[in-house]
Amino acid sequence: MSSVSDKVVVVTGASSGIGRATALELARRNAKVACLARRTDRLSDLAKEIKEAGGKSLAIECDVADRAHVNHAVETAVETFGPVDILVANAGVMPLSFMDSCDVDGWDRMIDVNIKGVLYAIAAVLPSMLERECGHIVPVSSVAGRRVMPGAAVYCATKHAVHAIAEGLRSEVATRNIRVTTIAPGFVATELQKGVTDERVLKRWEENSRKSAIEPLESEDIALAIAHALEAPARVSVNEILIRPTRQEM
Repeated sequence: MSSVSDKVVVVTGASSGIGRATALELARRNAKVACLARRTDRLSDLAKEIKEAGGKSLAIECDVADRAHVNHAVETAVETFGPVDILVANAGVMPLSFMDSCDVDGWDRMIDVNIKGVLYAIAAVLPSMLERECGHIVPVSSVAGRRVMPGAAVYCATKHAVHAIAEGLRSEVATRNIRVTTIAPGFVATELQKGVTDERVLKRWEENSRKSAIEPLESEDIALAIAHALEAPARVSVNEILIRPTRQEM
């Protein structure tokens, strides 16, 4: 039997991409999955798909940039399923632009979702995990948290922050039997790229893609990596998984 069987899991950003694939994968492994996102229509479809496959799921509308939303969502999950055992903090946005565009609204949104959203989710589940001395927190970062790319300075900064927060948290809670795993994907075929509005960034991407002929990762690849970390023996803490497409150089 899977080690996530009957565990209560909260997945943020579950309406598409990595979040959706992770919710499906963990539900297949008999976890009770609370799916959080802003797009309720997609959440409802996801919850229905999980239930029709015999899984246990709950769809909860949540904007992770709003602390009250996050707290309410986690409280709802606890009322339905019980204390949260696993948090997959996946929600993120990526409105990339060159710095000279001065897209302050885009910068604010990335900080609010990519950094504060992770912190709010951690704050909502950590006290109970500490009280029970068990739990697993999985912040989803990016290869952008390991290097800085033109046109992505602020996005990279938010993902560097996720790495720092995760490692700091890990070092503080390790002796309390709580594991922390940072997932850092490279290029994944998701809707995240649709948030890019700077034509110069899009042109650069297209040129690089043509040159390298990269076959991107699928969301399911990341979901399997997350499941691997979660199902490691209790004595094993997988601190970070950096996962790129085979042909991705940077």
